[in-house]
Amino acid sequence: MTTALAGTLMRSDLQHPLITKVYRGKVRDVYTLADGRILLVASDRISAFDVVLPRGIPHKGQVLSQLSWHMLQATRKVAPNWAIAQPDPNVVIGHACETVKVEMVVRGYLAGHAWRTYSEGKRLLCGAAMPDGLKESDRLPQPIITPSTKADEGHDEDITPDEILACGLCTAEEWDTMCRYALALFNEGSRIALERGLLLVDTKYEFGRAADGRILLIDEVHTPDSSRYFHAEGYADRQVKGERQKQLSKEFVREWLIAGGFMGKEGQQVPEMDDAFVQSVTDRYVDLYERITGNAFVPAPTDDAALRIQRALEAYLG
Repeated sequence: MTTALAGTLMRSDLQHPLITKVYRGKVRDVYTLADGRILLVASDRISAFDVVLPRGIPHKGQVLSQLSWHMLQATRKVAPNWAIAQPDPNVVIGHACETVKVEMVVRGYLAGHAWRTYSEGKRLLCGAAMPDGLKESDRLPQPIITPSTKADEGHDEDITPDEILACGLCTAEEWDTMCRYALALFNEGSRIALERGLLLVDTKYEFGRAADGRILLIDEVHTPDSSRYFHAEGYADRQVKGERQKQLSKEFVREWLIAGGFMGKEGQQVPEMDDAFVQSVTDRYVDLYERITGNAFVPAPTDDAALRIQRALEAYLG
């Protein structure tokens, strides 16, 4: 077990002559370099319902960065991606791409947003059909793609393929390529997860246009921030008995917030994140990392993570 009350990396402020632009997302700081590369720093910030929560989760950024790097290498054969190197446990450097403003959400099971939509009696989600007669956490007949708009700020919104093309968010050829890559990535991710005793329930992929026009997988892949996993052992028995599935994802954070009366709506207050809750989040992130990779998690020094990353950047870029 790691100690969650160690230091947290809430913000990086890297300095280098090659840096031309900085963008701070909900949980990542993105640095554009003059040579056509970008540097992505995974902070310990945590978001839910598109809101950054007031306390960071120690080691979360390292878990996300190292797990994403691991999976980017493991899935490179099924879809080309942006990643080039990992000079620090919290950092991935890769090709700069123009982001396609669509999140490709792939769902293999009826859970989360899909289940909430289904339980309201709806059978279409973002243009994808869901059959009658299913219950929460059932496996879908085949994976479905339920895209959403990629918002710069605020909430992402569901959108259909027809709306995506009508809005000019991508071309029909790009849409077909992203669908093909997303389904191939989900199949490969599911295979890898099953080898580790997990079921990949749903996940989101982001794509970008490289300088040469190619569509590349960007950002993270198959991390607890972007994916939901069930424990494979006992899954069928729990479904038969109508029991909740054991899962490894960030959904438990959302459930904790909902129980505290927070869903990201105006006027709602985030419940107090005490030390015990913060520790539990760290433990879950580390558990997923170790289960997916099969490697023991080795925490990087956190006494001055920002300085550590700065030095790693200088060593890598010169």
